[in-house]
Amino acid sequence: MHIKPEIRIIGIDDSSLHTDRVMIVGAVFRGGEWLDGVLRSHITKDGTDATDTIIRMVTKSKHFGQVRVLMLDGITYAGFNVVDITAVFEKSGIPVIVVMRDYPDLDRIRAALEHLSDPGPRWDVIKRAGEIHKVTTREGGNPVYLQRCGIDLEDAREIVRMSSTHSNIPEPLRAAHLIATGIVCGESTGKA
Repeated sequence: MHIKPEIRIIGIDDSSLHTDRVMIVGAVFRGGEWLDGVLRSHITKDGTDATDTIIRMVTKSKHFGQVRVLMLDGITYAGFNVVDITAVFEKSGIPVIVVMRDYPDLDRIRAALEHLSDPGPRWDVIKRAGEIHKVTTREGGNPVYLQRCGIDLEDAREIVRMSSTHSNIPEPLRAAHLIATGIVCGESTGKA
């Protein structure tokens, strides 16, 4: 894959768990420099609708034709609403990079899933996300971890590094997080 500095990326993160309907936000970026748009939708806390909602949100967006990579902040949203990155890639045609600040404690995740009615299928989706790789995004910075689908490991690392312009976290994810938490805080306090 030839990676241009202005590659179109959608970074997706969720808001906090104030209700059973949790907002997810997509920040549309050119590389790690320019915010081009914002998408939003809602998913169910501990539900099973994250995969389909993300596919619909991205493919119905006016940015869909230009987006080359989706970045997810982990693969669990709204508690344990697990995103099937293989299905997202297969149905959207867009490669997926999952970025995590810390190496996940898979034993704790599996134990937590046991409190839900359908832990087996959720665990299968988590395992299907594949191997976890370490990447250092900034000189002297803390590493982040990634999983990927539909993209070569070195290309995924390059995109994560290139888009991490202001911190160890890629700008599309950092912006999505700031927007999601800002909107929910504004809604819960009555201030916009």
